[in-house]
Amino acid sequence: MDHFDMNSNISKATALLTMESLNLPPLGVYPAFVLGTAVYCFILFCNSMLVITIALHGSLHKPMHLLLFNLPINDMVGASAFFPQFIASILAQRRSISYPACVVQGMLIHLYGVGSLLILTVMAYDRYVAICSPLRYNAIMTNGNLVKIIAAMWLADFLVIGALFALLTRFDICRTLIVDMYCNNPTLMKLICEDTYINNYYGLFLTVLTQGGSLLVITYTYVQILLTCLLNKQSDAKSKAIQTCATHLVVFLFLEFNAFFTIIAHRLNSVSPYLRKSFGVSVLIFPPLLNPLIYGLKTKEIREKIKFFNKQVSHF
Repeated sequence: MDHFDMNSNISKATALLTMESLNLPPLGVYPAFVLGTAVYCFILFCNSMLVITIALHGSLHKPMHLLLFNLPINDMVGASAFFPQFIASILAQRRSISYPACVVQGMLIHLYGVGSLLILTVMAYDRYVAICSPLRYNAIMTNGNLVKIIAAMWLADFLVIGALFALLTRFDICRTLIVDMYCNNPTLMKLICEDTYINNYYGLFLTVLTQGGSLLVITYTYVQILLTCLLNKQSDAKSKAIQTCATHLVVFLFLEFNAFFTIIAHRLNSVSPYLRKSFGVSVLIFPPLLNPLIYGLKTKEIREKIKFFNKQVSHF
């Protein structure tokens, strides 16, 4: 099939795009469908449980937990942008998607990616204030300030991604092949035959701003936290703080590295497409899958409330 025509533009409203084949053998279609459905349902269940637990228990309405409340919501957005279309294409054995649906999928996936970085950065700042300035924590992380922080975080996410896709959708397309497992800004850019230098500059600026900015903030806060912990003579407080921060740092670095590699791989033809697609998909599977387990099971207060909630449900 010819996916490229330099001489004619394609109607974006009616264009049917083709994603790269999954190359599943006939016997592998239904096992892949069942596995994909099971993983998606597990992600929705675990993240919903975390959201419900924090929402229903007033004792968890503290800054740390209210910031954490945003993470499972964001993870469900990312998973829901990818899994339903992916699972449907496995079952139908047809890797096609309309251009408008592709743009929506790409926008949701980018909102999820930037949202994850912003949420983890704000959570790191919360831990920094709690550990490094415990006497000022209640004065800094007031309910009013918390609302402003969360609102600013989501507003920034929607503004930067909205601008990214506003720049993208102003162009006509002349290709119909999506060279990835899902739609995103780099793959949609490859459908365009016109000069997209403004988009490229903005994309690089956004990458530096979100990933570089998050890395700088988290590096600074965690260096300060580590120094404070080393000076703290209370071994219990020290070990608890280091354990909490280490877990948070592993989650952040996994997301940061995978997302950065995926973005850069689209700009370097020498990178294996299989490696690029593997890293890209892992960003949408593992954080939504593991975050509720890491933050739900490793946070004592949340773990106890989940156990209590399950006991109450089992009585009905």
